[in-house]
Amino acid sequence: MSSDNMHAPIASGEPRGAATAVSRETRDPFDGLADDADSPLAAEMMATERRRRELETADFPKPPGTRIIAVSNQKGGVGKTTTSVNVAAALAKRGANVLVVDADPQGNASTALGVEHRSGTPSIYEVLLDDTPMAKVAQRCPDIDTLWCIPATIDLAGADIELVSVVRREFRLHDALKELLAGPGKDLDYVFIDCPPSLGLLTLNAMVVATEVMIPIQCEYYALEGLTQLMKTVEMVRKHLNRGIHVSTIVLTMYDGRTNLAREVANEVRSHFPTQTLEQTVPRSVRVSEAPGFGQTVITHDPHSSGAVAYMTIARDIAVRGAAGSESK
Repeated sequence: MSSDNMHAPIASGEPRGAATAVSRETRDPFDGLADDADSPLAAEMMATERRRRELETADFPKPPGTRIIAVSNQKGGVGKTTTSVNVAAALAKRGANVLVVDADPQGNASTALGVEHRSGTPSIYEVLLDDTPMAKVAQRCPDIDTLWCIPATIDLAGADIELVSVVRREFRLHDALKELLAGPGKDLDYVFIDCPPSLGLLTLNAMVVATEVMIPIQCEYYALEGLTQLMKTVEMVRKHLNRGIHVSTIVLTMYDGRTNLAREVANEVRSHFPTQTLEQTVPRSVRVSEAPGFGQTVITHDPHSSGAVAYMTIARDIAVRGAAGSESK
């Protein structure tokens, strides 16, 4: 991983008559399909494709400096890793230099980004416990040139215990990442840290170095209980270890608008955290779920799917919010 590496028409036919002389380049391919109220699936597919085309030409402003975002939720199965890798891939796909730090012993982010993470592979474990420079363990994502991953292996499973006796145990990731950003990683626009589903030393290390926390929340009954506890943890870190950290983004995942429960949870979260909660939700999607099986994110696996478009929309919201926040300072 080096600073050098980080800088890395439809044919139309002749009209058959004056009444049909419409350019095929400018015509919406869905114009021939009526908005049939009896076919909500077709209407949804058309809306998704139109949104995807809008995003292709939308501006994704780069941040003035590296944004370090810890993606955390101590509750498992809420779409934390899925959100981490897909938002990272969406931003990288639009030209940003992005690093994903897989700090979860399960190594699911490493799987989704298609990087090697078998036992013995140089990983975040060696960074935290052996002072190995991050640049030596980072791997480029095979699908996107401006996306890198520092993998997690099964060795990381015991890191929470091993870190207890280490000097500056809460600052191990902080020191390693600051060294990277001062050297080979100076051109990184985003660093996403995929935290484990717990509030141990690995998550604490992520929060000590991060300036922002992104919280994915599944739209189900226990969502707010876990959110309250996580907010208290962030506040404790802010008071004692990292005064610059704040919860910047809440993403509602696995959203099914057909159920009253999903709508009620979404409304509840938005009422408590109106500025942090994004308007775009992540729908339940088979494409999102199957993408890691191909060693990919849904952004490259199926960019036309509803999940890919949702994550691309979220990525743009994050990019725009970051640019607006820097201008207001």
